[in-house]
Amino acid sequence: MLVFLLHYFGPALERLEFFSAGDSRVFLTARIALASLSGFLLALLLGPLAIHWLKRHARERIASGSERLDEMHQHKQSTPTMGGIFILGAVLVATLMWGDLSSLYVLSGLAITIMFGVIGGIDDWVKLSTQTKGLTARQKFGLQCIAGLLIVALLYWQLGQLAPSETFSGNYTDLFLPWRDARIALGWLFLPWALFVLVGSSNAVNLTDGLDGLAGGCMVFAGTAFVALTYLAGHRVMAGYLHVPYVPGSGELGVVMGATVGAVLGFLWFNCHPAEVFMGDTGSLPLGGLIGYAGLVTRQECLLVIVGGIFVIETVSVMAQVFWFRRTGRRILACSPLHNHYLFRGYHEMKIVVRFWITAALLTIIALASLKLR
Repeated sequence: MLVFLLHYFGPALERLEFFSAGDSRVFLTARIALASLSGFLLALLLGPLAIHWLKRHARERIASGSERLDEMHQHKQSTPTMGGIFILGAVLVATLMWGDLSSLYVLSGLAITIMFGVIGGIDDWVKLSTQTKGLTARQKFGLQCIAGLLIVALLYWQLGQLAPSETFSGNYTDLFLPWRDARIALGWLFLPWALFVLVGSSNAVNLTDGLDGLAGGCMVFAGTAFVALTYLAGHRVMAGYLHVPYVPGSGELGVVMGATVGAVLGFLWFNCHPAEVFMGDTGSLPLGGLIGYAGLVTRQECLLVIVGGIFVIETVSVMAQVFWFRRTGRRILACSPLHNHYLFRGYHEMKIVVRFWITAALLTIIALASLKLR
């Protein structure tokens, strides 16, 4: 909306064009900041209304499959869930207010928010309205792949239209390897690779959402990193200085990521221990999808592994636990994902959460600092 007005009154901005950021003459830096603030305020405003409705229609049912874990979380029984509804509402409204809706990156970000949010919402609703644990893994994965394939196919086409630049001499569908200034040509293999990144990132955040504030807090740090990375990738001068791929127009995705960070901060207002509401799959699936998409757009999938290190570790802990148990009949961890292992070892929930937050913050700093290591 704001972008339309700024374009409409474009002639009046000519004297201020010098102060624009990157290739945008519509105040990208300010719009990212305003999207973050709007997302935060909207989440605070929508939160109480959503929680009041969720108390009547969507209360958490503790049924993890582990009796000991269920016992530990018994005090959370009947806490409102599906709080991702007001996170996504805040993201959508803030992006519509401050984003450039002519940008395919922005539209794809909104599509991920809606499609993955609907998939998560269906999963949560099935879980709450039946005695099952929601959609089966095959059903959920299949829906994610269908939605994700639409997004990555569009991205494949978009990147294929970009001409090589001074900071990225290869094809934009190549896999960029940071620190070595090397690339791996993917060609059409970009499609399965991108789908793996998108769906994998979505599920990784979902697995991390197990303690009050854990996934939300880690998402704030990862999201903030990609606010910076999308902005840098869309800025010709800064991309050249930092030797990162210059992706024209990708800075607009920073508005979506900024709105996401603000909305998650607003959600944490209600989700901090003891939580008044849980995000559920309704929130975790689209949030993970958004950081995965940001990593793909900026061609920083490898850096995504560091930025989202907590999500990666949580996912690997589950995979290792399942693999080792099937091979040996024994468990590596007391309970997976990793945060449950520490819970079983007697650590207080908030001590686990804060230490994971600290680790997420350090990983974000390391990832951003590493841009100048080459």
